[in-house]
Amino acid sequence: MKIAILSRKTNLYSTRRLVEVGRARGHEMRVIDTLRCYMNITSHRPEIHYKGEVLTGFDAVIPRIGASITFYGTAVVRQFEMMGVFPVNESVAISRARDKLRSLQLLSRKGIGLPVTGYAHSPDDVEDLIKMVGGAPMVIKLLEGTQGIGVVLTETQKAAESVIEAFMGMRANILAQEFIKEAGGMDIRCFVVGGKVIAAMKRQAKPGEFRSNLHRGGTAEPTKITPEERSTAVRAAQVMGLNVAGVDILRSNHGPVVMEVNSSPGLEGIEGATGKDVAGAIIEFIEREAKPNRTKTRGKG
Repeated sequence: MKIAILSRKTNLYSTRRLVEVGRARGHEMRVIDTLRCYMNITSHRPEIHYKGEVLTGFDAVIPRIGASITFYGTAVVRQFEMMGVFPVNESVAISRARDKLRSLQLLSRKGIGLPVTGYAHSPDDVEDLIKMVGGAPMVIKLLEGTQGIGVVLTETQKAAESVIEAFMGMRANILAQEFIKEAGGMDIRCFVVGGKVIAAMKRQAKPGEFRSNLHRGGTAEPTKITPEERSTAVRAAQVMGLNVAGVDILRSNHGPVVMEVNSSPGLEGIEGATGKDVAGAIIEFIEREAKPNRTKTRGKG
């Protein structure tokens, strides 16, 4: 098969592993810089041009799209879909997962466990917003933040009011969320491929930190998950429409709650912690599922 990987850098661990495994299994792997793609949007013969050539003959595309280029990146994936190329994650699903508010609303509608979350626009509503999520301590998140950036734990009511008002003053979109104290700075990253959790790791925040992201100095180790946690992770990925997803779960007193569903989860942390061949599972999924014009949404919004 001829498989494209949309990635800004060929030397990233996740990109390198996918290329290495794909080639070992006999596939032609090509890394394509998302931002160097440009498109001929036409009714009969949609095309993608790349550094002066027309991209043709691909069976599948693996989007590895950073949060900062979501808009352009999903447009490129959508163009591949219009050309009949099988996307590992569809453009619509990536857009859903990247919009924190939209993703939480969709998960909520399907009954997936979530922390109590509030969203407001007016500073006049801040006091009631804080009360709605259970008061301080509470977490305030920028909607556009990634890898733990733009996430603040406020210990008191006054601190929560000040942080929310400051963000609102900058016209930033924020979520107010209950703080799951019993999680103790630990979360679980479940890696879902093709409707199955193929690997899971426990991430522990460093002392004095509540964010467990490995980029923030957290540590990771393999963990066994409960049937309820497994089901929650699979259902969350399905609600987003993602074939490959990293689902972050907290263990709360009222069961597993989903913090985030990541459409381009990194492979280095999960493979290093668990010893599982996650890249191989993604390539195997493509081998099973990739057929021309298999995109469910066919490039729709």
